Amino acid sequence: MTTMTDNSTRRPTKDRSDIVLSVRNLSTSFRTDRGLVNAVSNVSFDLHRGESVGLVGESGCGKSVTSKSIMRLLPDHVTRYAEDSEIRLDGRNLLQYSERQMRDLRGNRIAMIFQEPMTALNPVFTIGWQLDEALKYHTKLNRRERKARILELLDMVEIPNPDRRYYEYPHQLSGGMRQRVVIAMALACEPEILIADEPTTALDVTIQAQILRLMKNLQERSGTAILLITHDLGVVAQTCDRVVVMYAGQVVEQASVHDLFHDPAHPYSKALLESIPQSGRKEKGKRLTTIDGIVPSLFNMPTACRFADRCEHCQDTCRTELPAVTNDNGRAVRCHFPVNLTSSTKSEG
Repeated sequence: MTTMTDNSTRRPTKDRSDIVLSVRNLSTSFRTDRGLVNAVSNVSFDLHRGESVGLVGESGCGKSVTSKSIMRLLPDHVTRYAEDSEIRLDGRNLLQYSERQMRDLRGNRIAMIFQEPMTALNPVFTIGWQLDEALKYHTKLNRRERKARILELLDMVEIPNPDRRYYEYPHQLSGGMRQRVVIAMALACEPEILIADEPTTALDVTIQAQILRLMKNLQERSGTAILLITHDLGVVAQTCDRVVVMYAGQVVEQASVHDLFHDPAHPYSKALLESIPQSGRKEKGKRLTTIDGIVPSLFNMPTACRFADRCEHCQDTCRTELPAVTNDNGRAVRCHFPVNLTSSTKSEG
């Protein structure tokens, strides 16, 4: 696990004109043998130009479904989006795009780094061939120019001997180098938005740090907005500007990294932070904090607060009424009794 060190500082509020992606009321359901199952409910957040946003939560909370909904990578025949769901790029709702229109966007304006590079890369084609495919589809470069661009990309992601790696196959590269290739592939067309789904999970700590540093450097160079999907709050503390916390398919809190790590407003966010080992903050021999109970089943989701059965501060209202979203000074929390919020306004979400 990455050591959690909050290096964040308070950043100026982003202007709405800087928004490159706006997700509103995203609800994604799947058709199953047991009926329609809602995996993501009313998810809303914005992504600004040059910003890094961490999408965090336990396994199964809806992080990957959210990212694949944005990329429209879920199978159409079993996936259903709510009528008021919106994923807006340049004011246009991507949920209304045809598959052909999405192919033009994927890898071009919006790119994705997948969790496991061995499944993202085709084992029977060379690294050069696979990088060339995206450039061939999205650019007008000729063959010689595409190869020069590929070698430039491999050098940019710090892969040694790019001339040789160009002709090698994925199995000939280490895990860290394969992940660098996936990053190079995602950045080939200089996308405005980069979605990174657990990009360091399968890597050792040293390689994790190198990959995160590489992504940050490339972002600063190109101004790409990054949506980082992870369960590792240590990674979020080191690399992100804002955090979106998900639980059981809903966003339960949004805040700057500084605010979330110093003053979490939702009981789930607070419990997550308290359950992480932190050097110098736990008494020797004292057990780590745990979150009792289990995440509710998608087939039997509570109609009121979804965290109520696991919350130490649960009251009668929490079990009978759906909490609204409370907005205060650039942060939002879905809770009947949020802490650390002073003057607040509420809006249903």
